[in-house]
Amino acid sequence: MNILITNDDGYAAPGLLALKTALSNVGTLRVVAPEHNHSASGHVKTMHKPLRLSEVKLADGSTAHAASGAPSDCVALVLLGALDFKPDLVFSGINPNCNLGHDVTYSGTVTAAMEGAIGGVPSVALSAASAEAYPAAAEFAVRLAQRVFEKGLPREVLLNVNVPDPPVRGVQVTRMGTRVYRDELVVRRDPRGRPYYWIGGDHPSGVPDDGTDIWATDNHFISVTPIQLDLTGYAWLDAVRAWNLSS
Repeated sequence: MNILITNDDGYAAPGLLALKTALSNVGTLRVVAPEHNHSASGHVKTMHKPLRLSEVKLADGSTAHAASGAPSDCVALVLLGALDFKPDLVFSGINPNCNLGHDVTYSGTVTAAMEGAIGGVPSVALSAASAEAYPAAAEFAVRLAQRVFEKGLPREVLLNVNVPDPPVRGVQVTRMGTRVYRDELVVRRDPRGRPYYWIGGDHPSGVPDDGTDIWATDNHFISVTPIQLDLTGYAWLDAVRAWNLSS
């Protein structure tokens, strides 16, 4: 199988190398990753400036490509033909923090996989609680790649996978949980007295409801969450129609 590997931490990230090393045993790989860190970049499409691809060397001496754009741009460039490579699978990761619940809307790791799904290629976003979980995440990626290649995924459905710190007790197929963010606005002033801002705060937590990705990783299970790109709130269609907006 042909596997495209990307991430949101940049081509030199240790998690990407761990994923590439593991998957090199199961397919033909191309690595196309951002030139620099794009964490929490969301689903970006660069249209206001040119994109560039540069050959780079990974820490193991192998050749990869660094893109000047965001993670989703990396996938789009390959799917649109910038390289002579037609992927059967897209893997994004390994991200050094879990992407749980509402994180999927912010995460460059997940939105790179979304770009693959939009392009009709089965895609997986792979995150780990910390670098200590990279070996388990890489091992699971091999199993998952073979299974996804064999079974396929519906168009516009991707898998969001999160691996807890060891010990790993097993695997659960989960739904998205509810993240609890503790963002705070930090206001500072530059040397000319003008204000500037940082969005800071404590690390987010989550509601550990049974069956969610948050519960699974809290309890040391690998979480596999199928995500569909149709965000329609179907339960609310009739309620909004009853507003009689056309009158």
